[in-house]
Amino acid sequence: MKTALITGSTGLIGSELVNLLLESNQYEKVIAFVKRDSGINNPKFVQHIINFDNPTTYQELVKGDAFFCTIGTTIKTAGSKEAFRKVDFEYPTQFAEMALKNKVKQFLIISSLGATESTGNFYLKTKAEVESFLKKMNFESISILRPSLLLGERKEFRLGEKIGGFFTKIFGFLFIGNLKKYKPIESKNVARALFEIAQKNTEGYTIYESDAIQEMVE
Repeated sequence: MKTALITGSTGLIGSELVNLLLESNQYEKVIAFVKRDSGINNPKFVQHIINFDNPTTYQELVKGDAFFCTIGTTIKTAGSKEAFRKVDFEYPTQFAEMALKNKVKQFLIISSLGATESTGNFYLKTKAEVESFLKKMNFESISILRPSLLLGERKEFRLGEKIGGFFTKIFGFLFIGNLKKYKPIESKNVARALFEIAQKNTEGYTIYESDAIQEMVE
């Protein structure tokens, strides 16, 4: 019986993943790091309401078998590039450092399709920098998931995702061959893939593109 650690547990993918973890008999405890009460009532669920900007107050709590990092925002929601980078780079890398120090074996994180440090797109560049940071870390297993446009019901409205979902229903058949990885993907499928990958515990550093994520749960 294992302990799962998660940040981003109230988000689109994170909330789906928490449900899977709580329903699974593979995990006896699910520990979430949150800014506010998530409202989840389950004997397996433990939440630590923390100040993400003061890691010394919670670093000793980051102990378990697998860390699932599903935290993320957008520049628009964060309000600035600096605020976005804090959520999408600083927090994930802080948790990774703490997890490794506390001998967590697996680290799994949601990145993005198209992540590359050579791009002028600040969002994708930041995602790639997180990937590069993790690649230098000595976890037994690091899994990077790069989903395409996410589909699902968010608490916040994202116009691009709504438009993407609409066109996918009409033109989804066009995403074949080399275009397959660009097809929008359901958030619940990404969560399921995260769960399945964690059970495999593949050694080393592995990147899963969006089409591979989808195939994993079909």
